[in-house]
Amino acid sequence: MLIKTHADGFVHPVASDVTPLAVYQSRRDLIRLMATGAAGVALASWAAREALAQSWAAPGQNAALARTRSNVAGALIMEKVTEYKDASSYNNFYEFGTDKADPAKNAHTLKTSPWSVEIEGLVKKPGRYALEDLLKLSAQEERIYRLRCVEGWSMVIPWVGYSLSELIKKVEPLAGAKYVEFVTLADPKTMPGVGSRVLDWPYVEGLRLDEAMHPLTLLAFGMYGEVLPKQSGAPLRLVVPWKYGFKSGKSLVKIRFTDKQPATAWNKAAASEYGFYSNVNPDVDHPRWSQATERRIGEDGLFARKRKTLMFNGYEAQVGQLYAGMDLKKYF
Repeated sequence: MLIKTHADGFVHPVASDVTPLAVYQSRRDLIRLMATGAAGVALASWAAREALAQSWAAPGQNAALARTRSNVAGALIMEKVTEYKDASSYNNFYEFGTDKADPAKNAHTLKTSPWSVEIEGLVKKPGRYALEDLLKLSAQEERIYRLRCVEGWSMVIPWVGYSLSELIKKVEPLAGAKYVEFVTLADPKTMPGVGSRVLDWPYVEGLRLDEAMHPLTLLAFGMYGEVLPKQSGAPLRLVVPWKYGFKSGKSLVKIRFTDKQPATAWNKAAASEYGFYSNVNPDVDHPRWSQATERRIGEDGLFARKRKTLMFNGYEAQVGQLYAGMDLKKYF
């Protein structure tokens, strides 16, 4: 994603700036279908999805399309987009199993329509918001964000969505709101992993309010120009690209505004290993492994070299000010 900065803040590119006309037009159709609840019957075949993924990822077709651009510490970073088949088949979604291949195999049981998200806590406008209403919130519907993501491995994904700040502004947090808590669906009938004791269900994550308001914190309802696959967090998920992937809650059913730091799932399970912030930081090792390097999915052959992990996953210029003066080894 090319993040344009001006004196008055961030300017997001709209999809028509970065996407071929045919894909741009299909995005408009996609949003209309999702808003009417008909998206399920409109999903492309595997072959069509692969063709779309190749249009994003094949350098021979369009260099501007094929690469993500990010201004990191004054340097222009050019990265190939991860192929759809890799991004949609190697996932962490423990509600459907702990193996990376389990979500793609098991998530077909998830029922995503109808869907709503409960907004509660310290806000002026709490309530239950239908998915269709959330889709209509974006001031500029046609947005595709190409962002790095890290979940023990890394990938570059073109997400379809909008900044979470647009929803936050609509519900109007009260003065005492300091944190935002995100709760994932926990349905034992459709999510076989919920019966395990690996985590305390439902899955809960959280952000400080200023982190949640940052333009790069997304509510995503699609990827690669189509509806989110169920194994990737359909129908609506969080994307926080400068943090490790477990901070980006999937299949959200509740967003709560609070004055206290939320007790998050992995922090409750292993506080010494998974801090509340979980910013990508090569200088802070996980107790059981180094985080100084990463493996890009799709480049994990026997002789593939690991990449150097970038501070804040390469978005230091955009988000570093959020943590000015903090001891990032203490608040990891």
